[in-house]
Amino acid sequence: MSNTEQRTENTEVRRTSARRMSIIAEPAVVNRISRRNAIDEITSNGTIAAAVMVMAAILAVMVANSPFYEVVHEVLEAKLSIGIGSFTMGMTIEAFVNDFLMAVFFLLVGIELKYEMTVGQLRYPRQAALPMLAAVGGVAVPALIYVLFNMGLPTMGGWAIPIATDIAFALGVMSLLGDRVAPETKVFFQTLAIADDILAIVVLALFYGQSPSISWCAASLGVILILALLNKSKVYSAKPYVFVGLLLWVCMYNSGIHATLAGVILAFFLPARSDVRLTRLRDWLASKARDLDDTYDDKTHVLGQHDFTHAAVSVERVMHHVTPPLERVENNISVLVNFVILPLFAFTNAQVRLVGVDLLSILANPVSQGAFLGAVLGKPVGIVAVTLLLVKIGFAKLPNNVSWSQIIAVGIMGGMGFTMSILISGLAFSDPNQVLAAKCAILAGSVVAGVGGLVFVHAHDALTSNKPRS
Repeated sequence: MSNTEQRTENTEVRRTSARRMSIIAEPAVVNRISRRNAIDEITSNGTIAAAVMVMAAILAVMVANSPFYEVVHEVLEAKLSIGIGSFTMGMTIEAFVNDFLMAVFFLLVGIELKYEMTVGQLRYPRQAALPMLAAVGGVAVPALIYVLFNMGLPTMGGWAIPIATDIAFALGVMSLLGDRVAPETKVFFQTLAIADDILAIVVLALFYGQSPSISWCAASLGVILILALLNKSKVYSAKPYVFVGLLLWVCMYNSGIHATLAGVILAFFLPARSDVRLTRLRDWLASKARDLDDTYDDKTHVLGQHDFTHAAVSVERVMHHVTPPLERVENNISVLVNFVILPLFAFTNAQVRLVGVDLLSILANPVSQGAFLGAVLGKPVGIVAVTLLLVKIGFAKLPNNVSWSQIIAVGIMGGMGFTMSILISGLAFSDPNQVLAAKCAILAGSVVAGVGGLVFVHAHDALTSNKPRS
């Protein structure tokens, strides 16, 4: 079961619990629960989350080409600083979004990866091999196309810009197709995008850091050992991990390694197990139910029923710990990431100012050509070619209900590399003109890939439905 499907199931479980709660709760409480369930349904919808990010990017482009640009630019360049004793750190608001808030996004990415490796598709190597190897093709071919356009130029360092697929954006667009795409295709695409994320994270760590500081790298390693010790000691409270994760971010920010990777590292040390023995939970709850029944006095105000409330609190604490820290952290940050951090990142980094810019020079720029064609052409070629090769040689076979037309659609939509591509472009170039060219190509490529995938599926369905039967 994918994480998206798991969240949908959790939402349904909450609805069922709300219906049961309505039997024993006051009407006002039932109304609050109903409103909360409605909010949960909205915030767990990938299509809505993708739409919010797209609207933030569109707003950014509009602002960048309006009289408000200078004001927004000054705000983004405003300095933030924090100090503890003699130690101080300073960064602009833009850097805070790109380095700190995106570390929280990478924490969610890392949680998704660990989830899939623990109970998802990535725990079955044979089953996951086809989309994961297809992801390798979807990384290699776009990078090669970019290099062909920038061979021997100073801009060749941006080769990783078109390699990424924005999993949230892409799955959100794919969800618009509804039943036109088989559930197995969505699982294939999700596994491919997760493998793509792994490769992009490795590339980011190896090729887009700064000159490393040995002392801060050593400090980062020491903090990672503390996380490992917490995990080995079976600490199941999420708070110590989050606190140590913040220390890791500070160390990595000063080490020259991109600080957002601290989020991925933290995710892999968060326990995926519960410290509650689930095999004994039912009997324990039954005994606590008897205690609650024995200690309840309907003639006494609840504030005076100390034994009853003490038993109720103990049940609440245990039930809280039934959920593993990995999932608790995910539940706490997923809405923040999808509806605050990613839209803020999109607004901050999609400030593409075209006023007074020669558009023909952007079109002729090898950076924009390599990034655009790498995403729009390289992604589908790489994904489809590797998938076709592995199936033809008998290494793997397509999942049930997945057709070649849907594999092509997956390849086309793989070109939506919005978030990671923009992040890499800012690290690859110091020249604002090259960053502008890269961002224009990324935005255009993501739009073309998204719309192209939707059009392809609709056109294919129309052609096959009109084809006369033999």
